[in-house]
Formats: sequence, structure tokens, C-alpha cells
Amino acid sequence: MNRRRAFTLIELLVVIAIISILAGILFPVFARAKAAAKKTQCLSNLKQIGSAIALYMNDADGVFPHALDASDKFTPQIWDAFPEFRARIPHMPMLHEVLQPYLKNLEVFHCPSDTGTRMLDSHPDTEFVTSPSMFKMYGSSYFFRTEIAFKAFTDTSFRLPADVNVLFDGGGHWHGDGRALEMGDVNSGNYLPLLHSYRYNTLFGDFHVKTLTRDALMLSWSSEL
Repeated sequence: MNRRRAFTLIELLVVIAIISILAGILFPVFARAKAAAKKTQCLSNLKQIGSAIALYMNDADGVFPHALDASDKFTPQIWDAFPEFRARIPHMPMLHEVLQPYLKNLEVFHCPSDTGTRMLDSHPDTEFVTSPSMFKMYGSSYFFRTEIAFKAFTDTSFRLPADVNVLFDGGGHWHGDGRALEMGDVNSGNYLPLLHSYRYNTLFGDFHVKTLTRDALMLSWSSEL
């Protein structure tokens, strides 16, 4: 009679070890591929929103939407240095509401990497808790450069439109390497290394999109309007 040879304990342990090594190699690769796919979708969303803004402007004599984002509406104190702007905030609609007629689906305002926030990246001492995501809580994963709306800029107002940020991720940790900012990071000094690890998908004034480092985003904020 033929007797079938079974695995020995040593052989079984070797097989398990090999599988564990392969899993350790492949899982990070799969995770990076998944993150890259989410980043690509997020950039596509911004491109579609840019097209919607252009359509809106065609109907509004070339003027950008007179609208704001969730950080303006729910943490208006960030505009305390500009009281004339802050006074207008309660009377302004949200950007995704204004653009709704120009979009097939408001899901384009949802960055798939949006895992929410605890603090504002632009004001690390200002709490901005969004859970489970900015989109779920406020209808958009993106922040608008609201100064453009306050100043009623048109498509010809920018000196260098390709350098001016118009719309960008609400959280740089979504596509960066660091964790989200937490309460107390400013006092401990932890926030600067975190911010430098962040990345932001960004829509520019000429409606091209690009992923920026934190420093590059700050440079676009300094672009002359």
C-alpha cells in the first residue's frame, strides 16, 4: 500500500515563515498602490471641480464664485484680522452648494483619502474636528482660497494664474507621511516636522492640478493676487 507522506512540523513552520516574509514584502506594495490610486482620484476630483468653476464663471461675467469653505464658516475667527471679510461670512454659501448645478455628482468633493482632521493645518492652534471625514461632516474635502471670493476676482485678475492656489486638500496628512495634527502639537513643537511631511493636491488659477509639498503650498499662498 502507498503511504502518503505528511508535512513535518519543521516543514510547516518553514512554509509559514515564507508566507509571512512574502506578506511583509507585498502588503506595503499594495498599500502604496492603493494610496496612489486614491491620490489620482483626488486630483481628478479637483480637475472636475475646476471645470465646474469655469462653467460658473462663464455665467457670472468671469467672476469666481462668491462662496466659502467649512473652515471659513465654522472657524470664522481665522479672519479676525480682516473684519470686513469676517462680517460677510454668515451671508455666504458654501462652494459645493454654489457649484452643484454645474456638476453631475457632489461626490467629486470627496477626496477618497479624507480621514478627517483635528486641527487646521493653516492655523495649528485652531481646533477643527471632522469625523469620520471632512466630506461626511461638511460636504467637501477641500478648502477654497476664499480671499479670491472676498475680492471678487475674475479670470483675468491673477498676474500669474498658474502659481495661485484656488482649491486644495483640507488635510495634508491624507497624502503625506505624518499623522494628523493634534491639540497640543503647537505647544510641544511637534507640528513643524509634521507639516513638512504633508502633501496637498491643489487646483490652480489656470485650472491645472498638482500635488504640492507644504513649502510649495505656502509659496502658492504668497503668489501676488
